[in-house]
Amino acid sequence: MKTIGLIGGMSWESTQTYYRLLNEQVRERLGGLHSAKVILNSVDFAEIEPLQHQGDWAGTAEILTTAAKSLEAAGADFFLIATNTMHKVAPKLQNAVKIPLLHIVDATAEALKADGITTVGLLGTKFTMEQAFYRERLEAQGLKVLIPNEVQGNAVHEVIFKELCLGVTKSASKQAYLDIISDLDQQGAQAVILGCTEIGMLIKPTDTPVPLYDTTKLHANAAVTYALSNDC
Repeated sequence: MKTIGLIGGMSWESTQTYYRLLNEQVRERLGGLHSAKVILNSVDFAEIEPLQHQGDWAGTAEILTTAAKSLEAAGADFFLIATNTMHKVAPKLQNAVKIPLLHIVDATAEALKADGITTVGLLGTKFTMEQAFYRERLEAQGLKVLIPNEVQGNAVHEVIFKELCLGVTKSASKQAYLDIISDLDQQGAQAVILGCTEIGMLIKPTDTPVPLYDTTKLHANAAVTYALSNDC
C-alpha cells in the first residue's frame, strides 16, 4: 500500500471527512483491520483565506508548497490537496516536489465520463466556479460546464465561507442550494458537481433527483485506488 500525503485544513471540517473516507475505503477493499497509510499536513486556513480574497495566489502557493515538501520528506508516495479551490496553484506544488499529485478535477471528470455525463453544473467558491483553472480542466476532458448566475454564485460562495467552513449547516441555505441545482438542471445540466469539499455537509444525493458528484468522495476513492495499485 502506498502512503497518501494529504494537505488539509482548508477547512478542517472537510479534511476529517477525507480521513474517514480514505480509511473506510481501504477497510472495505482489504477487509480486516486494514486502514489507510496517511501523512497529514493540516495548514491554518485563517492564513490562507485572506490571501484568496486578496488575489495573492503566490502567497497561498508558498504555504502549500511548504506543506507538499514536508509530505514528500516524511515519506508520502503521492499527495492530495484536500480542497477544490487551492488546485488553482496545483501546478506550482507539483513542480516543487517529485511525488505525483492526484488532481481532484481528474478524479471527478473520470467519474462523470464513466457515467456518460457530457453537460454538468458546477457549485463551489467563486474562484472555482468563475476562474479558468477548474472549468478549463473539465472542458479539456470533453465536458460542458454550467455555473450559477452572479447572484446565485455569490450566495453559494457566502454559505461556504460563512457557514460550512465553520461547521454550520442551515436549512435555508440548503434550500437555496437545492433551488440553484434545480435551475442548473433546467438549463441542461445532466448532473451537478459539488465542487467544494464542504458542500457534501449540506446537500445529500437523496435531497434532489439531480445526480450529484461529491468531489471529496471521488477524490478519496481515486486516492485509495491509486494507493492500492501497482502504478509507480
